[in-house]
Amino acid sequence: MTTVDIHTHMLSEAWMSLVQEHAGPEIFFKPAPDGGDVLVEEGAVSFTTCPEMFDYALRIKDMDEAGIDVSIVSLTAPSVYWGSSEVSAQAARQINDDVQQAQTTYPDRLRYFATLPWQFPELAVAELARACQNGAVGVMVLATIRGIPLIDPSLEPIWQEIDRRGLPVLVHPAPPPGTPDMDLGRLLPSVGFTFDTSLAISRMILDGFLDRYPNLSIIAAHGGGTLPYLAGRLDLFFEKRFRPEDKKIAEPPSQHLSRIYYDSIVYQPTCLKLCIEMGGPERVLFGTDYPHPAEIPFLMAMVDDLPADQTAAVRGGNALRLIKL
Repeated sequence: MTTVDIHTHMLSEAWMSLVQEHAGPEIFFKPAPDGGDVLVEEGAVSFTTCPEMFDYALRIKDMDEAGIDVSIVSLTAPSVYWGSSEVSAQAARQINDDVQQAQTTYPDRLRYFATLPWQFPELAVAELARACQNGAVGVMVLATIRGIPLIDPSLEPIWQEIDRRGLPVLVHPAPPPGTPDMDLGRLLPSVGFTFDTSLAISRMILDGFLDRYPNLSIIAAHGGGTLPYLAGRLDLFFEKRFRPEDKKIAEPPSQHLSRIYYDSIVYQPTCLKLCIEMGGPERVLFGTDYPHPAEIPFLMAMVDDLPADQTAAVRGGNALRLIKL
């Protein structure tokens, strides 16, 4: 049985240097008390760096120990959504080239989702073409582009090109707009990130996004945030509080939730089963969030406790079909 991890991250020292030099006062790294560096975004701690974020040989060793055959690598927040157009495009190229080189070194073990300078659509479309030519198998996007929602008309050229190529897109959270006012602090990774994903996907659904771009496949990170849990509430308020002229979709939102993919990073068996109930066993993908804090044996055990056909699909069968590995 092939195991594919569709939600993993890597950084580079060059990217970190660009963040420090160009991201401004809202985003910066500072030394961590116990080693590594802490990324601070909008006054909240996002993550602490560790050697596994930079060392691909160490990653392969950890994959072997965990029983993971293929990892799909992507950059995490704050991606390259900062700096001038030149700096943002440079940072995207640097990251994509770095993971493409790793893919060349480990062709049977690694693939990558492209990083794009989304706030500059013309440059993003050009980098998408370059990354796809170099082996990218999809795209990673944060839930907002520095506060701009993913359904914003300015981003249409990028979505149109992704749709034309029929690529999967991992929608990954970042500090949600308003983070300083909410004083999230240490709650950002555990709770705040799930809100960010939930808001982004909800906007897509209610805006009719999935109807406009039928060829792309949206993957909602961390089990879709809170969306499987809130599906009934979305339907209720769509039916009771939306005027007919405000409805951009014909079906209830829950039917659109069945059209997206979910990763399995949920840490509760009942939540994993809810994702399967929401999207179907063919739309749940194994993920770990490596090398961020994770309990990979537990995540694997949850999947292995599913019925055998669902285990095979979630562990790798769905990803092999979706990403065409």
